[in-house]
Amino acid sequence: MNRQWVMAARPQGAVRESDFRMVESPVPELVEDGQYLVRTMYLSLAPVMRMYMLDGAGIEKPMEIGEVMRGRGVGRVVASRNPAFAVGDVVQAKLGWQDYARLDASPYWMAYRVAQRLVPFSTALGVLGVTGFTAYLGLTEIGRVQAGDTVLVSGAAGGVGSNCGFVARNLGARVVGIAGTDEKCALLASKLGYDAAINYRTDDVPAKLAEHCPQGVDVFFDNVGGAILDHALARINRYARVVICGRISEYLKSPDDAYRMRNWDMIGKRRARMEGFFIYDLEAHFARAEAQMAEWIAAGRMTYQEDVLEGLEQMPRALIRLYEGLNVGKQVVRVERGAR
Repeated sequence: MNRQWVMAARPQGAVRESDFRMVESPVPELVEDGQYLVRTMYLSLAPVMRMYMLDGAGIEKPMEIGEVMRGRGVGRVVASRNPAFAVGDVVQAKLGWQDYARLDASPYWMAYRVAQRLVPFSTALGVLGVTGFTAYLGLTEIGRVQAGDTVLVSGAAGGVGSNCGFVARNLGARVVGIAGTDEKCALLASKLGYDAAINYRTDDVPAKLAEHCPQGVDVFFDNVGGAILDHALARINRYARVVICGRISEYLKSPDDAYRMRNWDMIGKRRARMEGFFIYDLEAHFARAEAQMAEWIAAGRMTYQEDVLEGLEQMPRALIRLYEGLNVGKQVVRVERGAR
């Protein structure tokens, strides 16, 4: 049987485990040419999933009650009627929260063969997948990081942020991370390439920004939004680049409760640029990003951090952990027992 998590209810405020229901259905059969069957090994979690449940995040059609939860995964092809994907190939695609996914030639699935053979294959969802590409391309294509820049990253211990430190450092920048616990801050400085770290829960953030970014901030990579974005805007340099990747601090707030920015005027005063991006608009650069980061890892110039839960039954809990700030590094779930 194929175990599947479906949406049982649209979130009202915070995501709850009762918003999901596990069902079982027969393993899909291949009935048309172009189809192939993938056995899920790992599934990825991302904050945007709550928005998929509400309105499609402005990216896709809103989900329907009873629909299999959307999400990217990495798995192995176990049957194929598609010449582009042979049995045994490892692919990453929009597999959904399930043991088996039947895909076809449609571009909807955004399926890519996993070229690298780093173990575990979960890296295809993290550092060498869309999460890592978001860090690398957000900094290079949107942030245009240059040697000598001071780079500030919020949500620095999360899935994307945990990759930003080494990317910025390998580009010749000095990089400061913001996280929510002393343990995460220690990890940033000891293992994830950051030169300094700020605990936004216990530190005086403006004072620490002045201490660790005395010459100001050239690139701010923002995963959080809200007050942290406001503090960072107060420190930006002339011609700074503010990269808007996410705003997890605001996702669960109503419009009336949203943080009111005070330092928007710094964008104009500093002749800075603030830009959001959707990573799939940069798909043409994915192969370059994968090759560069794989080279850095092989050379010992980059490491990565994953937070792995075991078993498909953990999917709702794994998603909720993101909003609670409990994950350290990229949050993934190992679906297939013993998957590399």
